[in-house]
Parts: sequence; structure tokens; C-alpha cells
Amino acid sequence: MSFEIRERDILGRIGRLETKSGTIETPLLLPVINPSIQLITPEEMQKLFNCTALITNAYIIRKHLQERATERGIHRLLSFNGPIMTDSGAYQTLVYGDVDVSPKEIVQFQERISTDIATILDVPTGWGVSKKHAQHTVSETLRRARDLSRIKSRDDIIWVGPVQGGQYLDLVAHSARELGELPFEISALGSPTPVMERYLFGTLVEMIIATKMNMPLERPLHLFGAGHPLMFVLAVALGCDMFDSAAYAKYAREGRYMKEQGTTRLSELQYFPCSCSVCGKHDPKDVQEMERVERQRLLAAHNLHISFAEIKSIKQAIVEGRLWEHLELRAHGHPSLLQALKSLGKHAKYLEPTSPVRKRSGLHFLDSPGLARPEVTRLRERLAERYSPPENRVLVLLPQTRMKPFHKSAEYQRFLQNTQQRRGSSVDLHVCVYAAPFGIVPAELDEVYPLSQYELAAPLDRETIEDTAKQAADYIMRTNCKGVILLQDAENWRGRIVIACKRACKRKATPLEIVKK
Repeated sequence: MSFEIRERDILGRIGRLETKSGTIETPLLLPVINPSIQLITPEEMQKLFNCTALITNAYIIRKHLQERATERGIHRLLSFNGPIMTDSGAYQTLVYGDVDVSPKEIVQFQERISTDIATILDVPTGWGVSKKHAQHTVSETLRRARDLSRIKSRDDIIWVGPVQGGQYLDLVAHSARELGELPFEISALGSPTPVMERYLFGTLVEMIIATKMNMPLERPLHLFGAGHPLMFVLAVALGCDMFDSAAYAKYAREGRYMKEQGTTRLSELQYFPCSCSVCGKHDPKDVQEMERVERQRLLAAHNLHISFAEIKSIKQAIVEGRLWEHLELRAHGHPSLLQALKSLGKHAKYLEPTSPVRKRSGLHFLDSPGLARPEVTRLRERLAERYSPPENRVLVLLPQTRMKPFHKSAEYQRFLQNTQQRRGSSVDLHVCVYAAPFGIVPAELDEVYPLSQYELAAPLDRETIEDTAKQAADYIMRTNCKGVILLQDAENWRGRIVIACKRACKRKATPLEIVKK
């Protein structure tokens, strides 16, 4: 196996994963195939949706189709010539209790049917369990993971090591760290399905971060049971490379229609807000009046379309360097997802190192969650660590202008001329602009990316205003200046800048002159 990373943004990446049945591109959605019940066949998925890989359940196949699968192999059994991943029966363990197969038997069976990506029989933690039980699932899964090397006999199959621990993040971190030291080609986060079904996206963020921070960064991460396209971008931005989902079929059987912003029951729709091959040829009333099997088939086809389309949108956002903007767009589709986005602030320093320093396009700053985006975090850190403000000068703080770079604006030039006329042309000035979302921008740096390559949504929200005021005050505190001249803009929020600067100057015993615009 080889995994080549071609594009990056935040923790998301476009990669090429090589398997014995071909190379696949990540981020990758693997539709779940039930070999006995198929609304859409694997052949149709490949032909109609350009599906490059799928996942099925080795335990179910062993239980019901063992002889045929062993004789024909998984690819001929499913009539699919692309890479196939198999799960081991752990989900059945979670739902129904112990399964009638041993860890050794399911490893050997996956080898016999010649799967491409195989999973050990882990012990899923589940949700709402005691920490003692969670510790057992982690330790038993790790024991089975360590046993794999003496059980397996083939080297051409990619093996997946599941991370367990559930809501206990210390156990998740321990599980990921221990698995990271074992020779698995892919790690997978187990037990997230109950979290996603309850829309606990904030918890999901913490589980993914705990996993990513403790596993080898170059190793692909699979997210089990990531069913709805609404949350794909959140998972990708946090570093998930692969997903599997049966939601397209499960929702179809329940009469549920996937949208980018959520899910709606078919009976509640008067119009299809989509132009896929299903929605372009039918209206909701037509589909409702169809026979049950055909109705479910059409809904499943649409749900697959919307899921694959979202993966493509995410990839394009990574290429353009706009993954954060895409994440913000989707986050406003559900309150729980927006809450999860806001929680990323505590992980801002972890998100920054893997994101590109320069991008093909400028930034769009919408509101306060954007303060955690890597470009903002990086600029602030480098300004504090690598920039030395000139000493014994008068610090001039000007409000940001619509024109960029700031120092070329008429307002900027006019204020400097007036200041020099009042104080004399020989006065040494250190000119900075207070600008959301970056905070303080020294004039000599305002053409450095991305300080002149961004657009701002006004009026600013309260959190962004307060953050900008704090950045201004912090800059005054670390600058050895003879005094501060603050140009107060007419906008009401600038009053917070005045308050913050007054407090900072008072603590430093530095003269402050406030000039109204």
C-alpha cells in the first residue's frame, strides 16, 4: 500500500491510496453494500455514479454466503472490480451482542475472499457505557490488533486498526497512540454512529481530534458510519480521509430525502431542490405514488447522488483553499454543526501546521468562528514570534480601510499627513492598522498574504469586535513606544478599541491621544 497526499487544507487532504485492485482518491465515500438486499447494485454504482470503492460486511457474507464467497472471491460475488473494504462484524456485536465468529476466523475469511481493505474484529465501545466497560473494549481491541501479525498470511491486503474509547477521550487517545505503533495501514475511529445519530457533533470533534493527535499523521483515517453529507466537510477538515455509509439506503426505506442542509421526508416535499437524474425527471408526487420498491430505489439513487456530489465539492474546496468557507456554509445548515464549528477555537493551534501558507485565492471572513481558521492563527503567531516592533516611536493605530493594502488608501495617507503637520515631520511613527480578523497589522507588512487578500462581512459580530480590541491592547503591551495615537472610527464598535487601548496605556503608563475620524 502507498498513500500519497496531493493537496492539503486545514487537516483535510486529497490523497491517492493504492490497493491491489486499483488506486482510489480520498476523501472517499464507500457505500455500504448488503449482499442480500440491494436497492442499487454495485455494478450500477460503478456505472451510474462512478463509484470507485465500496464496503460490505465480511461477517454477514460468512454467515449466509460463505461457500460462494470463498469460491468466487468478493469481487465476483458482488460484481464489482474496484477496491472493496470489508467490516468484520463489530457493528453486529454492538447491536446484537457477541457474534459467532472468532477474531482469527474473520481475519482468515477476509483473506480467503481476497478483500482489498480488511478490518480486525474489534470490540466497539458504544455510547453511554461505564468507563470500566470502555476500558475493556479498548484493551481487548488492542490485544486483537497485536495478534494480527501472527494470524494473517497475506501482505497484499490493507488492514484497518479501529480506535475505541467512545466518549472517554483519554481512552480514545490511548487507543490511537497504541494502534499508531502497530503496522496498520489505516486507522479507523469506531463507535461514532450513536454520536452522529444524536447530532452530538461537538463530541465528534473531540473524538476525531483525540484520534488524529495521537496517530501517525501520514496514516489515512476512516470514520465508521458517517452517514449524512451535511457533516462530511467537518470530518474532512479534521483529518478524516474515508467514510462508509448505509444511510443512502436506510433513509430511502424510511421515505427520507437527503439535502445538503439535512433530511426531509418525501411526503413533506412539493418540489425536489435538486437536478440529479432522479429529481430532474420526477416530482415528489410522482415518486410517492410509485410502488414501494421503485420509490425506495429512486430515493436511494438521489441520496447517493447528493452524497457523492458533496465529496466532490469538498475536494474542489481543498484545491481552491476554501475548505474553511465550505465548512462554515454547511455548519449553518444545523445548529449542532454550527456549535461544533465554534468549538474548534480551542484546537486552532493544532489545525494550523498542516494548512498551506499560501493559497490560490483570498479569504472570506464571515463571523467569529473564522478566528480559529489556520490563516488567522498563523499570522498572529508569526507576528508575535518573528516581528520586532521598532522602539521609542509613537505607535499610530488606524482603523482598517475597505481598500487593500491599507497603506495605499486615501484615508491612511490623509491621516499621516495631518499627524505629521501637527507633530512635525521629524516625529518617528510606527504605523499599524487594527483590522479584523487578524488584529494588528504593521503597515510595512500589509501586503503579505493574506493581509491584503481577504474580504470581510460587515457589520462585525460582538466576538470578533472584542477579539480585535484585545489584539490591539496586547500589541500595545508588548511594544516599547513613546506614546499611542488612536484614530477612532465613527462606527460604534470602535468604542471597544478605545476602552481596550486606554486600559493598556494606563498599565504601561504610556500617553494616549485619541483622534476622532
